[in-house]
Amino acid sequence: MNVDERARFDALLGEVIEALPPGIHRLLDEVPVIVEDVPDDATLDEMGEDDELGLLGLHSGTPFTEQSVEDSATLPPDIRLYREGIVDHAGGWDQPDADGLIREEIRVTLLHEIGHQFGLDEDDLERLGYE
Repeated sequence: MNVDERARFDALLGEVIEALPPGIHRLLDEVPVIVEDVPDDATLDEMGEDDELGLLGLHSGTPFTEQSVEDSATLPPDIRLYREGIVDHAGGWDQPDADGLIREEIRVTLLHEIGHQFGLDEDDLERLGYE
């Protein structure tokens, strides 16, 4: 992914975040969103994924519903979004309305990972349409 495409993706992510309700904005103050082009090999291995474009996002850490005072020694949660996987899943930059389609995939992926932070599992997220 070239510099222009990264900037374009990041601008779309900014639009998605700006459109989220204020309560979600406060969540993102506590749970940072980290954007990478693709997951590293260790993450792919851990997730059982062979294709670096197959993973669009990842929530790491303890969901709010499971946190306790005993978690003070663990790493804080974060959300990772993977640009190339999201763009590929949305159909790429060279299609009509690429920005709209990629923006929507960013939104769905981000909300999916935020759902994990609130303790939702894959079945819950699928029922809500964030799969």
